[in-house]
Amino acid sequence: MTTGRIRSIQIGLPRSENSDNATDQAPRPWTSGIFKCPVLGPIWLGQRNLQGDGQADLLHHGGLDKAVCAYSAEHWPYWQTILPPDQLYGGAFGENFTLEQLREEDVCIGDVFSVGTAVVQISQPRQPCWKLARRWHIEDLAVQVERTGFTGWYFRVLQEGRVEVHQQLQLLDRPCPEWTVAAANRIMHHERNDQAAAERLSLCPFLSLSWQQSLRQRALNQAEPNPKRRQFEDTHP
Repeated sequence: MTTGRIRSIQIGLPRSENSDNATDQAPRPWTSGIFKCPVLGPIWLGQRNLQGDGQADLLHHGGLDKAVCAYSAEHWPYWQTILPPDQLYGGAFGENFTLEQLREEDVCIGDVFSVGTAVVQISQPRQPCWKLARRWHIEDLAVQVERTGFTGWYFRVLQEGRVEVHQQLQLLDRPCPEWTVAAANRIMHHERNDQAAAERLSLCPFLSLSWQQSLRQRALNQAEPNPKRRQFEDTHP
């Protein structure tokens, strides 16, 4: 049975920052909840988020399918060659749960885990946006994240409860073993012309509604939003 461990927990409310992008003629303010602070004791995990956590762009972030953002610390050795090693710690990718012993190829869409007194379920891979690039001042960082497949993923909350650092995530159910988070990433980002695969993945009942809709559009050969990550623009891709 697949198990993992919470290395750290982070929360944060939206705050305004000024861009110091070298291409800006003047600093442009931007608002994001990507800057997270560590939580040391038990914290309540509700249906929509951790207590004290929030998102600025509620159209693309947060909600029932994106209650918790998780990222694997197993990827840190790779990112140490790209990001400042002394700044690479829990919350570096704006995640709520920094995990050990679990990676995208180890977990599946629909996986149900117990953690503390809560029960959570994987709903979709994370799709990094321009705010991650701006947070690190690396224009193509979101593209790099997609290319590596080191995206992290989202949990929905099936049972509210208290969670804490160092607790185990214990796999309770795996209804879709064929749909690892890594496989979902490949279909969404690297196999864009495979309409049959897009249709199969869209039929996974545990996949978030937004991913189901996007993949069904692709399967029907309809126009999709521009997939290019426009890192430093003030519109969400």
